[in-house]
Amino acid sequence: MTLRNPAPRFSRPLAAIAIAGSLLAVSACAGPAASAPPSESATPTAASYPLTLDNCGTEVTIEQAPERVLTIKSTTTEMLLALGLEDNLIGRAFPDGPLPDDLGGADVPVISDKVPGQEAVLDLEPDFIYAGWESNFSADGAGDRPTLQSLGVNTYVSPAACQEAEYAPKSLSFDDVFEQILEVGSIFDVSEAATELVAEQKEQLEKIEPVEDVSALWFSSGSDTPFVGAGSGAPQMIMDAVGLTNIAADVDESWTSFNWEAVVDANPDVIVLVVSDWGSAEKKIGVLEANPATAQLDAVVNKRYVTVPFATGEAGVRNAEAASTIADQLAELNL
Repeated sequence: MTLRNPAPRFSRPLAAIAIAGSLLAVSACAGPAASAPPSESATPTAASYPLTLDNCGTEVTIEQAPERVLTIKSTTTEMLLALGLEDNLIGRAFPDGPLPDDLGGADVPVISDKVPGQEAVLDLEPDFIYAGWESNFSADGAGDRPTLQSLGVNTYVSPAACQEAEYAPKSLSFDDVFEQILEVGSIFDVSEAATELVAEQKEQLEKIEPVEDVSALWFSSGSDTPFVGAGSGAPQMIMDAVGLTNIAADVDESWTSFNWEAVVDANPDVIVLVVSDWGSAEKKIGVLEANPATAQLDAVVNKRYVTVPFATGEAGVRNAEAASTIADQLAELNL
């Protein structure tokens, strides 16, 4: 089974954004994820350029709303589509799966199935590159950030992917996701759309009726060694929202290599199967049933599975939808 690179641990930018003629300082602090509805996030006003922000330790100054944008990773493409910015997209790369039908984007060309090279990137003449992972920007990838900046190309990394310790809170929360939506809305001068999107997602989360005393394994990939959602990233945040107890919650990572012995000892009530083009639900069920130890798990014997698309397991606009969908599937299991 092919193992894709795990999402880095969450971090948030210390942003200094000039909004409506004032400077908004965005705190780098984030509380732990919780199943309770998230608190109100700050509501941005119309953008006033230039905007200057600290993104993963890189200062980015934006003179006007970006018009020629390349996205790398599904979460970044989906963010812009959800904010109504399809016309600003000149290309996308490294997709984790098909785009949801309701977001559109079918006409946005995929320039590479992986991280594109700098030459291919510059041929598109972007004015802005929005990446899902900090590692997407390197000399061997899309180009390092200082070089791209010197060529007049602004860069931005999903705050959930910043890697420096000072930008990495202990646990991702929905408030963090909402702040990212609002920040992107400010960058592109679509703050009203961002505020509306956050309100919709909060309402979606508030409708969830969490389960009680139900344990779960978030199984992404792996056969000899399972790769699972751990205690500080989007999988934990989503499981908290629906009331699931993550058997890997004690591991302070977004994702981790686990072991089957620990899974067997925990005997989770439910297994969350991450579905991708390279790893279907059926393939993962086959791994579980072929292993004599895991074949005896209650969840496997009773086929208590729920599924979630790969892209929803990283911080982005589909996290709330993933939580709602999992909650619906759990209700059908009559736990």
